[in-house]
Amino acid sequence: MIRIDTSLTPRSLRRQTDRLFEVSEAKIRSIDRRWDPRMGAPVVTRDGAYTSRGWTEWTQGFQFGSALLQFAATGDMKDLAIGRDGTNRHMARHVSHVGVHDHGFNNVSTYGNLYNLAKSGAFRADEGEIRCYELALKVSGAIQAARWTRLPEGLGFIHSFNGPHSLFADTIRSLRSLALSHRLGHALLAEGDQEVSLLGRLLVHAETTARYNVYFGAGRDGYDVRGRVAHESIFNTTGGSYRCPGTQQGYSPFSTWTRGLAWVICGYAELLEFLDALPDHELSGRGGKAAVMRRFTAVARATADFYIENTPTDGVPYWDTGAPGLARMGAYLDRPAEPFNDHEPVDSSAAAIAAQGLVRLGRHIGAKRQATAGARYLSAGLTIARTILSEPYLSRSTRHQGLLLHSVYHRPNGWDHIPKGRKVPCGESSMWGDYHARELGLLLQRMAARAPYYTFFGC
Repeated sequence: MIRIDTSLTPRSLRRQTDRLFEVSEAKIRSIDRRWDPRMGAPVVTRDGAYTSRGWTEWTQGFQFGSALLQFAATGDMKDLAIGRDGTNRHMARHVSHVGVHDHGFNNVSTYGNLYNLAKSGAFRADEGEIRCYELALKVSGAIQAARWTRLPEGLGFIHSFNGPHSLFADTIRSLRSLALSHRLGHALLAEGDQEVSLLGRLLVHAETTARYNVYFGAGRDGYDVRGRVAHESIFNTTGGSYRCPGTQQGYSPFSTWTRGLAWVICGYAELLEFLDALPDHELSGRGGKAAVMRRFTAVARATADFYIENTPTDGVPYWDTGAPGLARMGAYLDRPAEPFNDHEPVDSSAAAIAAQGLVRLGRHIGAKRQATAGARYLSAGLTIARTILSEPYLSRSTRHQGLLLHSVYHRPNGWDHIPKGRKVPCGESSMWGDYHARELGLLLQRMAARAPYYTFFGC
């Protein structure tokens, strides 16, 4: 269980966030100089150098989005140029990609960051450039929403690249694309010019994920533990009935893949912030704003509690709560994570994602007259941040292109590099882990300075 340090504040971590962006700079420049776009998107490192690997190009937005976060944190125009030019040259095809559930990852990290930075006056952009970003975000959200599987009882979901039967937990964070498109006044036009509300689909997907991918300790099956998350939910698309939990990157459908858990924590925390900023009338036909907020707060808190209770004392989880090698590690939850152990890898990328979610959740519910609970989640997020923004997780070597070490991609498929002399993957980085470490760093930097709070929707 995480040993939460209640003395931490964003300001007390300012030295670490400054150092994060200091070491980040050289890594962004190294990737920009050496990466050959013909290889596809960079995904994970091997011996310290980024390589391509994967099912789809779901990480390219993190490549250019990282440079934009660096610019937001430091004001260095060279990083703006890397992120801006990379987006303009390589990201258009992701806007119109009908085959994936990853629009929130690719397009919000690039076009979304550029739009918010331009609108805030962080750099000079003419009206045509801003309209270009708006159009990309509008189209991305609509295309993501069109990837829809309809279920009985008014439910439904954006299906994964596995097909219309498959609901992934991590898609919750791609709802950002629908949110931004809706905020820009857009809607999906379906057959017969039927107008489909993007906010409506966002809310339905979030409710379906809550009902089937998240557990609440209500006896749904023999492994129903409050806050546990199934990576995948599988449905019979003929009648729409739920069939079973599944997983692609976890150990078992009945254990919890910790990066999937982290996506849910962060996704619902961001969703709460977004919905809180909407006028009440936009949710009046959906049970009312108060009811929607209560439901999604319960999801976020259940998963946050599970993460805190099932993670080592320093806040970095092992890659899956049911990974078989953990049984040989004794009381592994009662001590800091061990990235160089011989049994199971840790996943620092899950820690970076979860830390941001906990900070956002703590801040949100703390402002809703739940000060004690809010302070607990905020302190838990800061405790994780202190760990991963320090060695052995923060990579200070200029010879390593990765920023956040000890990230894991796909343990069941054996896609993660095992260094010579080691028995499990360690010492490598991922595009999403590095991006979310920077996003966490920017969030904490802004909070410490009492600067405008960083959100994907810009206010």
